[in-house]
Amino acid sequence: MDCAEEVALLRGALSKLDGLGSLSFNVVQARMTVEYDAGRLDAARIERAVATTGMRCEAWNDDEPQEQRGWSRESVLTLASGLCLAIGMAWEAARSGNILASLLVHDHSHHPSPGGALVFFLLAIVAGATPALPKAMGALRQLRPDMNLLMALSMTGACVLGEWTEAATLSFLFALAGRLEHWSMGRARDAIQQLLNMAPHEATVLHGGTEHGKEDHGEHEHRVLAADVKVGARVRVRPGERVPCDGDVVRGSSFINQALITGESTPAPKMSGDAVYAGTMNQSGVLDIQTTRRHSDTTLARMVRMVEQSQARRAPAEQFVERFTRYYTPLVFLLAFSVMALPPLFGYGAWSKWFYEGMVILLISCPCALVISTPVSIVAALTALARKGVLVKGGAFLEEAARVRAFVFDKTGVLTMGKPEVRRVEPLGGRTLEQVLERLVSLELSSEHPIARAVVDYARRQGIHALPAEGFRAIVGRGIENEEGFWAGSARWLRETGRMDGIGAGIDRLSGTGDAVFACGEGSDVWALVSVADPVRVEAGKVVRSLRGMGVERILVLTGDTRENSETVAQLVGADELRTDQLPNNKAERVRELLAEYKHVAMAGDGVNDAEALSSASLGISLGMSGADVAREISDVVLMSGDLRSLPFLRRHARKTMAIVKGNIGFALAMKGLFLIAAMAGVATLWMAVAADMGATFAVTLNGLRLLRAKEGD
Repeated sequence: MDCAEEVALLRGALSKLDGLGSLSFNVVQARMTVEYDAGRLDAARIERAVATTGMRCEAWNDDEPQEQRGWSRESVLTLASGLCLAIGMAWEAARSGNILASLLVHDHSHHPSPGGALVFFLLAIVAGATPALPKAMGALRQLRPDMNLLMALSMTGACVLGEWTEAATLSFLFALAGRLEHWSMGRARDAIQQLLNMAPHEATVLHGGTEHGKEDHGEHEHRVLAADVKVGARVRVRPGERVPCDGDVVRGSSFINQALITGESTPAPKMSGDAVYAGTMNQSGVLDIQTTRRHSDTTLARMVRMVEQSQARRAPAEQFVERFTRYYTPLVFLLAFSVMALPPLFGYGAWSKWFYEGMVILLISCPCALVISTPVSIVAALTALARKGVLVKGGAFLEEAARVRAFVFDKTGVLTMGKPEVRRVEPLGGRTLEQVLERLVSLELSSEHPIARAVVDYARRQGIHALPAEGFRAIVGRGIENEEGFWAGSARWLRETGRMDGIGAGIDRLSGTGDAVFACGEGSDVWALVSVADPVRVEAGKVVRSLRGMGVERILVLTGDTRENSETVAQLVGADELRTDQLPNNKAERVRELLAEYKHVAMAGDGVNDAEALSSASLGISLGMSGADVAREISDVVLMSGDLRSLPFLRRHARKTMAIVKGNIGFALAMKGLFLIAAMAGVATLWMAVAADMGATFAVTLNGLRLLRAKEGD
């Protein structure tokens, strides 16, 4: 299955089966998904129905490559057709000397071929037409004329007219076009499969010993299939080996090249407690890893599935081509049959002449180049982005990335490092630092907020440890508290709850340096003020300038933090607008306002409080590995590395993709227009029509495949 015409054939053959539920097709993966009632329909009947179209099917297996290597039956027949054609043409040229002239200029007169040449021409016709004839018969049974049926009729017509050389040339070129189409689609399939093949198929599993770094002489290892490694197992990865499963390091230290997942070219240091991902390369030390996901559910496997499933979210350009061909094909048939019938009816030439010209028009007008170029280009672009750690969940979102006019950034963890550090803790009411930190750490241990982690790290450096508090509760956008009444929260929450008495001056003093300030306490009693600094990403300003240079008209920063803590960040990155003290619904409301004004708005965030705004934007972008799971799930694009420099790369590659898609569509239509004019003028032949269609299809496909070679500087 390589094109939309074959999808239509399959849909027509299967839709009549009793018990069929739903059908879906992925042309790039050559995959058909069938839902059916097992009580009324079985796999054998589905396979027989597929066989009536001239195609065959087999059960899909995610664990095995689907692309078969070596010489296929169709390739052998194509080669045989080409050899027979060459021998026949050489024979006829030796006898008559006019073979090239008869091919280049068709004068609708009979050119008898020598007997020996005729035999080779017939062999060329049969060999070239054999793969297409079953599909042509399937199209005829469904009364759904397609390229295969047109080719069969054209070859039959050429034979009836005695044009054996042209019929053989037509058969070979059509078979060659099919092989080239299959090859080009195979390139797109291979690009996706190569991603998955980066994960090793075997793993070294450890048994015995203890799991957290303590040696045990009873420890031993053996090799097993990576697919059989269970969650919680320990695997050993030596230098030069790839990590077989996602997991956490429990022993050893090393540098890991994780460019496959995050797109980062610099190896990342890994030690006990750090996460590692399947398919990444261990470069120096030996690592023992405790697996956290099965082989089939690794970050890499999910990346590949996301690229494959992205075909379901087709770009508007793909939908345009489908709508266009829906009207284009019937109009072309009407034109062709008018050319066949009207001139001879009114006495302008013989029926044979105009029948021939009508067939030329039909062949030239085949929409293959239009239909195939767009999905190949989109898949190539999505795969190239995935290799750089940018996951785009569909062609529609790739096109949206090229059209964005306004860009909204969350501040914490997006424009800033997202790794705040506690600068100062000021106890109040005569309390000591130790008293404050013991209660505060107990509360913050239950929170996943970056500031909570900063407080815990600060306390540990002070030698203070605590157990998590009972009854933890988060007040979104304001603070946290436990069942004992101890709380930590923002200045806004303090104002709302009437706890600002006597601490306003202290908050103003600490926040005057640009730090974020919060308070903690119990009941109405404030125990301490805490200032936290979160450095701005060094690349943030350059990223914003790059986006402006690529046509983004407006840059906004929306944050739940105070203006005092956020103004410096907005100025450093060069934002047009800053809105502070934003609750999640406030962010989403502002995004919707921008959509009404700019139509195409992107939102970049990483936290739970960004989820509503991400879903409201026309393009939601999350910073992957460090961000919240809900943000990754709800967003349309995931930056696996969390590096803002991926945003200009995404924008450039999206614009390049759309330029290639539009260029391919324009080229295909222009080629067809030129050859239609040639056909109407009577200077085009059947083999020229096939060559033109084949050439246009091959050209636009190769042009689309260039997108596989994406570079960040493109």
